[in-house]
Amino acid sequence: MAIVRRNTPAAPPARRKLPNQLDETDRRILRELQKDARLTTVQLADRIGLSTTPCWNRLKRLETQGFIDGYVALLNQTKLGLPETVIIEVTLDRHDEEVLARFGDLLAELPEVIEAYLTTGDYDYLVKVAVESTAGYERFLREKLYRLPGIRHSRSSFALRCLKKLNSVQV
Repeated sequence: MAIVRRNTPAAPPARRKLPNQLDETDRRILRELQKDARLTTVQLADRIGLSTTPCWNRLKRLETQGFIDGYVALLNQTKLGLPETVIIEVTLDRHDEEVLARFGDLLAELPEVIEAYLTTGDYDYLVKVAVESTAGYERFLREKLYRLPGIRHSRSSFALRCLKKLNSVQV
């Protein structure tokens, strides 16, 4: 009896993920850590359905590759006596690299500033500050922000209520 062989294509090679590519297990690890970064490796492994060593290896790889910037405690702004959030649009007189860099560095040193962005559009910076009151905000403006060189104009809005606050992008 003759054996008949058919020309069947070889099975595709196992699909390997690229070094900086996330698979669903990596994403599950990141989602669990976003919920509770204080999980032990054993707890994390249990939640995502891996044994401890592979979970630890993945976690270390995610840290090494920069997917995890760090682990922090989220502080309650109101309990710390800073219940007011103010969004400030700042326009500078000039826009050369030196002026932008200097202003950005000085802005970053102000403890009331909790976020700051160099932006496109009608203003140059979008700045988010935490203060204790309108009087505290006035003090911040007069004693700190308006003493920074190069400000042409600013416009402020007090946040009435936070509708959504994420501390990181969602995966």
